[in-house]
Amino acid sequence: MGKEVDNKFTWVIKNFSSQQSTKIYSDEFVVEGCKWRLLAFPKGNGVEHLSLYLDVSGSQFLPEGWRRHAYFHLSVVNQHSEELSLTKATQQWFDASACNWGFTSMFPLSKLHNKDGGFLVNGELKIVAEVSVLEVIGKLDVPAECEETTKVLSNVEENDGAESSNDSLKEASSVKESIDVNGFRVLPSQVETVSCIFERHPDIASEFRPRNQNLRSAYMNVLLSLIDTMCQPTQELSKDDLADADAALAYLTDAGLNLNWLEEKLEEVSEKKEIGEAGETRVHEIEEELKELKLKCSNLEAQLEKEKEDVSLARAPLSFDDVV
Repeated sequence: MGKEVDNKFTWVIKNFSSQQSTKIYSDEFVVEGCKWRLLAFPKGNGVEHLSLYLDVSGSQFLPEGWRRHAYFHLSVVNQHSEELSLTKATQQWFDASACNWGFTSMFPLSKLHNKDGGFLVNGELKIVAEVSVLEVIGKLDVPAECEETTKVLSNVEENDGAESSNDSLKEASSVKESIDVNGFRVLPSQVETVSCIFERHPDIASEFRPRNQNLRSAYMNVLLSLIDTMCQPTQELSKDDLADADAALAYLTDAGLNLNWLEEKLEEVSEKKEIGEAGETRVHEIEEELKELKLKCSNLEAQLEKEKEDVSLARAPLSFDDVV
């Protein structure tokens, strides 16, 4: 089961704990004319973690020499509190020799199957993928006009024919609506965030080179995804996540975006991550020391009580019977 909205795809895996297959695939979805699907290893790809990847659907049928460059987020959703969801992001080139990329150690299986963890609810696991296609070498899988038709037909099927095709056309158009913010076409939900970025950093795009609107939107999506990643709690960010964030930042600055402020913030996040890890190690050490001290205190208290008892017995006078 899957649902696609713009460049975001939601995959709900039913009866996840009962899955017997080594690996399973989501339904196919289309982003920027490219067909994708998600690949999951419910029992882990050689590790005790859920393994999760973005896969080029039908890659075996693509013409020789095809390549596509994408920045993507994969999220394991906590259905009790989205703030507890885990998201990982990376930027990769896909081709015939590497048609899927992702995270082998996406999420610990022990934590995933925790009955009170909120990740498995009524046997269902929810995964969200957000994909930004940066560059395509070779033909698109679905031309732009065909992609629109596919979305319309999908809407008709989801509504079981409850509305007319004209109504579906209107709904599809509203989903694809975009608004211009300082020369970048963005979704209505992104307007406030992008406007805020330009208010605080008015020269951010003064030397930005791409003029194609699709490319400009793709770069902006990468920037927004990067900012989202940096806003995650540092304990949820791995070293690989920070390395991917650094690579995404380099990609954006190479295109001419002025992101000195973001580079400083990324360094700050990395430092906080290091401080947090060092602090966590020290906390563990102190807890162990405290545990030993508490045990020592407990032993001393027991010894003290024994000494008091011995002193009390030593001070007690002998009775007549004891003497005689």
